[in-house]
Amino acid sequence: MKTILVTGGAGFLGSHLVDRLIDRGDSVICVDNFFTGQKKNIEHLLDHDRFTLREHDIIDPLLDVEVEQVYNLACPASPIHYQLNPIRTVKANTIGMINMLGLAKRTGARLLQASTSEVYGDPEVHPQPESYVGHVNTLGPRACYDEGKRVAETLCMDYHRSNGVDIRIVRIFNTYGPRMHPEDGRVVSNFVIQALRDEPISIYGDGSQTRSFCYVDELVDAMIRMMDQEEHIGPVNIGNPDEFTIKELAEKIIDLTGSKSKLTYADLPKDDPKQRQPDITLAKKVLGWEPSITLAEGLPKTIEYFHTLV
Repeated sequence: MKTILVTGGAGFLGSHLVDRLIDRGDSVICVDNFFTGQKKNIEHLLDHDRFTLREHDIIDPLLDVEVEQVYNLACPASPIHYQLNPIRTVKANTIGMINMLGLAKRTGARLLQASTSEVYGDPEVHPQPESYVGHVNTLGPRACYDEGKRVAETLCMDYHRSNGVDIRIVRIFNTYGPRMHPEDGRVVSNFVIQALRDEPISIYGDGSQTRSFCYVDELVDAMIRMMDQEEHIGPVNIGNPDEFTIKELAEKIIDLTGSKSKLTYADLPKDDPKQRQPDITLAKKVLGWEPSITLAEGLPKTIEYFHTLV
């Protein structure tokens, strides 16, 4: 049994991770400021004797905890949310990152940083391997997140090289499943909610841009494997390499929901990536991990969750 800190632990990914850690017998300290996290995601754990909830923002130091592992997931991850307060997004990825690395240094904990495929920007290499350094606009509206996460990776490596902090870095590609925030503006949640309401489904651009979608349970499995292995500090891509156009996704959701929704089109947001597909060769080698849940299997579980909200 380990004592593990999960920042952003009431969010979509964080809450699933917390569940998995509790189920395997660990003690978990969940830290969340509830900017995008939702208490309902972890309310079933509030009376559990191995679960502690701390309402806290990692931009402020967290000095009174002793842990063996830190999963740092604390940052708004959808464009709507991270652009709502871009300066605070940058602070979470810089000041907050420094605070978590300082905690790991003080306690001797291993820290896993939840980085993102957004570090690749609008990629000129396809699919994206970890060796690709990216194509990112430092001045655009997405830069607070894209560049913030790039700096967070830099800080992790500098604390590792300069202070011997034990780190792991994963780059997370598009993930979906139950507990997605209904107003996060992500393509899966948007399309499912619009389909369930028989509203027009909003496609930005012509729908030919691609994404690769990983079901949340498999993503969490990869994160835990990355944290617990000893050979590789990362970065390691984790995501499902099956690639779909946005239009294909919309059509699948309409079919699965039996919706009367029609497709509508609008301008593509600035710096929105045209292609996004992970090269998971390294994840297969280092983690022995490869996703197996198809979009056709994962979407019905996600739709079932949103049925309870709409």
